Amino acid sequence: MRNNNNRAVLYLRLSKEDVNKLNAGDDSASIKNQRLLLTDYAMEHDFNIVNVYSDDDESGLYDDRPDFEKMMTDAKLGQFDIIIAKTQSRFSRNMEHIEKYLHHDLPNMGIRFIGVVDGTDTANRENKKSRQINGLVNEWYCEDLSNNIRSSFKAKMRNGQFLGSSCPYGYKKDPKNHNHLIIDEYAAMVVRKIFQLYLAGNGKAKIGSILSSEGILIPTRYKREVLGINYHNSKALDTTTTWSYQTIHTILNNQTYIGNLIQNKVNTLSYKDKKKKSLPKSEWIVVEHTHEAIIDSNTFEKAQEIQKIKTRSVNAGEPRGLFSGLIFCADCKHAMSRKYARHGKHEFQGYVCKTYKTQGKKFCESHSINNEELEYAVLSSIKEEARKILTHEEIDELHKMKIVKENQHNLELQLENMNAQIEKQEKFKKKTYKSYLEEMITKQEYTEYVAEYDTRIAELNKQKQIIMEKFEAQNDLDNQYDEWVEAFKDYINIEKLTRDVVLELIDKIEVNADISINIYYKFQNPYL
Repeated sequence: MRNNNNRAVLYLRLSKEDVNKLNAGDDSASIKNQRLLLTDYAMEHDFNIVNVYSDDDESGLYDDRPDFEKMMTDAKLGQFDIIIAKTQSRFSRNMEHIEKYLHHDLPNMGIRFIGVVDGTDTANRENKKSRQINGLVNEWYCEDLSNNIRSSFKAKMRNGQFLGSSCPYGYKKDPKNHNHLIIDEYAAMVVRKIFQLYLAGNGKAKIGSILSSEGILIPTRYKREVLGINYHNSKALDTTTTWSYQTIHTILNNQTYIGNLIQNKVNTLSYKDKKKKSLPKSEWIVVEHTHEAIIDSNTFEKAQEIQKIKTRSVNAGEPRGLFSGLIFCADCKHAMSRKYARHGKHEFQGYVCKTYKTQGKKFCESHSINNEELEYAVLSSIKEEARKILTHEEIDELHKMKIVKENQHNLELQLENMNAQIEKQEKFKKKTYKSYLEEMITKQEYTEYVAEYDTRIAELNKQKQIIMEKFEAQNDLDNQYDEWVEAFKDYINIEKLTRDVVLELIDKIEVNADISINIYYKFQNPYL
């Protein structure tokens, strides 16, 4: 039972369409004005304010606003008797929600709603029709606004303007024009490395493992911790720290990296529903050459070609057993078994994981790969390695020095990025101390925050040390480069694989569940 009936709460909301906001994270001027207006009203009517709920930058069409949800939970707990808002539309612009809350849930809980400016008052039964009319008008307003915004957005997309809230990894918004992308050099270096590793025969999962082992931040954490963007990836856990197969796959297939913009790929179901649906390619808006490319078209097409290899029948008389003793499952690490056609002449088709074949999918996936696809991928990888060398007969020192210089530049970018992250964590640590002195946080909270920052700084310093050690290892890398050149220089124009070539160059091949492969060469170019 309630002890009185004048316990009031204030509900404040700033719409996504409102303007004149202050800095991100601050209450807007509109929110402050609402607070003053509602406080004065409560005092004039002798209401006792017991709580204030405020949703900043939230649409009134949805009821999953953080403070709105908290307010409704507190309402069920009987913590107040009256909700005061500036207008009914601040409470909700959705007619269904007006019926649900104002005309059903709140009355059943004995809670009164007051809209100060528009005269809404659920204690007055006579203005129910006006509340419903206002609800319809507010909803029509949102529908018209949504249609106008969509038309405007599509026009901008066709004009080659980038409208995403967050830029693709490798790019940032041009300070002079936020609808134009410019290259973020550090992240672009990582994107180039991903394509290089893939064309060298590494599978997508393997590339992710390489990047993670080198301490390179995944895109989500890079945007948050380095660029300072409040970014959340709905498809990944916030605790994720390792590069995933899907992230690598997305980057390898993103035309943004060759200078094209592809937008309007998804859309919300309606202006009242946040759920999104994928649109058919016929509705995508594609504009070419809108910004500087990170990857050249030839490199991008090669990556697409490798991914789109289709199964082709094995012609009679082709070499058999090229990879015997060298091909393994990437997951269980056991050798792959030969796979034969079930019907007809039972011809050799390719390879399948031995664990899967003998024990079933409970212990491992099939990792099945067609021999024709395998030969094509390995031959392409060897030719790509060989093409990186300028001539058959002589090693161009200028080419070598260029690679060395590029490698040093990449290490410098990584070091610069690491120093920036360390500096940022140190600043956070200092701000925490200031908050403690100003009694904004308790001593226990201060201790916990500092411990977290110290742990992160220690991790960053370890990664920094690894990068610095790579600088010191340049002489050894030069020797490894010479060995790599000697191994591959005779295969610049290779057209057909032989068992001898495979044994000479390859240590082992691992097959991933997605049929991509990881090739481990006996000689590796250390500058890639």
